[in-house]
Amino acid sequence: MVDPAPTVICFGEILWDFLPRGLFPGGAPHNVAYHLHQLGLRPHLVSALGRDVLGDELQRRLHHWGLDLLGLTRHLGLPTGYVTATLGSSGDAHYEITPSVAWDQISLGEDTVRAAVQARAVVFGSLAQRSTYNRASLSRLLAVLPPDALRVFDVNLRPPHDDLHLVRELAARATLLKLNSTEAARLVESSPGYGREEPHARALARQTGCPMVCITAGEHGAGILSGDEWHWEAARPVAVRDTVGAGDAFLAGLLAGLLRHRETPALALARACRLGEFVAARDGATPPYHCDPLGQPVDGR
Repeated sequence: MVDPAPTVICFGEILWDFLPRGLFPGGAPHNVAYHLHQLGLRPHLVSALGRDVLGDELQRRLHHWGLDLLGLTRHLGLPTGYVTATLGSSGDAHYEITPSVAWDQISLGEDTVRAAVQARAVVFGSLAQRSTYNRASLSRLLAVLPPDALRVFDVNLRPPHDDLHLVRELAARATLLKLNSTEAARLVESSPGYGREEPHARALARQTGCPMVCITAGEHGAGILSGDEWHWEAARPVAVRDTVGAGDAFLAGLLAGLLRHRETPALALARACRLGEFVAARDGATPPYHCDPLGQPVDGR
């Protein structure tokens, strides 16, 4: 069974990624929203832009892609955010994040509240929670969601915005926790390493009470703990261009599997891995593509 277009609220940062190969729209919630749209869901992006040239161009891109703009605030006194990313030899990214930008003050309008009361899920990350303003906005958003909607916490530990106490508090409010293997090891105060994903997921489930924990492990694959069952999907080799946004695409693929295609966690996990690999093999977080009848990505519009 396929749900035609479940609504997913994506709350958090929207910005420009300044990469060696050019400027690309970015921010984890924005990236997730882009891929959800490509996968046939109805994302509602809740974020903020400055009233500047960078903000104008981001809004133009979103409109061109057909994304919902009703959740965006335009600030006169705060600039549009951007991140300078440098790439390592394996395509992994290191980020320098600009402080005091528009997405540090995200407001909830009437359109967002209307979308939230019938949403199937909300996605929120840790980076946008660096401001008390956004933490208050997120609390108001969570309060109006349907009780059975997924609360998806996408952990992104970017120093110096990596307050583990805050991350644990947010994880306790989630019903699906997604993070990478290094982040999982930090949260359970253990050593990172391939093969430790399942015990770390079980430890996080015990600590937070979160019923679903998904841990990605780069070129090794990813796993998901649902209830008491652990599922693992091995990665397939790809020629990596850069890893920017691959984890966000992965999360969108997972949600598409769970919400639109009504798949089991194991099948949704496999769908997520294939989309993450697809994006890692292309430039930037939002490469152009469309989906075939089975919901798999194909290059081009």
